[in-house]
Amino acid sequence: MVSHSELRKLFYSADAVCFDVDSTVIREEGIDELAKVCGVEDAVSEMTRRAMGGSVPFKAALTERLALIRPSREQVQRLIAEHPPHLTPGIRKLVSRLQEQNVQVFLISGGFRSIVEHVASKLNIPSTNVFANRLKFYFNGEYAGFDEMQPTAESGGKGKVIKLLKEKFHFKKIVMIGDGATDMEACPPADIFIGFGGNVIRQQVKDNAEWYITDFVELLGELEE
Repeated sequence: MVSHSELRKLFYSADAVCFDVDSTVIREEGIDELAKVCGVEDAVSEMTRRAMGGSVPFKAALTERLALIRPSREQVQRLIAEHPPHLTPGIRKLVSRLQEQNVQVFLISGGFRSIVEHVASKLNIPSTNVFANRLKFYFNGEYAGFDEMQPTAESGGKGKVIKLLKEKFHFKKIVMIGDGATDMEACPPADIFIGFGGNVIRQQVKDNAEWYITDFVELLGELEE
């Protein structure tokens, strides 16, 4: 068990910070919002809850939910245009403070790249620092599945991305911040995991995370001390 002061030192000296997106960087779950636009909200949000609790393998849960939603390209574009995701209070300031200190910031999401890139652009995070699932469409715009080769489509995918980042950029210390079981599983290879409960509290994460916050202000305070 690492002491809290050691965790704080690790966070302060990290050379990369990875954020989950749904219910962490943004207030919503992107897949549930997409289900809303496609008229299958209730069934899908129940599946999301089960997947987040870690009781269903991630790829199986994603396949099952997308088979129900079957979003077209036009519906995804409509979601971004008419119901853009809301940034969690404090995230913009935290990301910009990390960037000022030359810390690389990445978004690693089990959600969809088109939505996550929109979020990244609001935070001045380059699209090369985005890892998320790609939806596939037929030439007429109808849903054609998702790219199953992306590491984020698998259980344990976030850990695979972090391992890849360490190998590629030789980062010494990587922090993973997120609300769900899949985020907590990414540590190791992440050096610290910070559980985030500012939008939704997942009991399993709250009980097991060595560092748990409900407001990004706490991390901003660490950087300013």
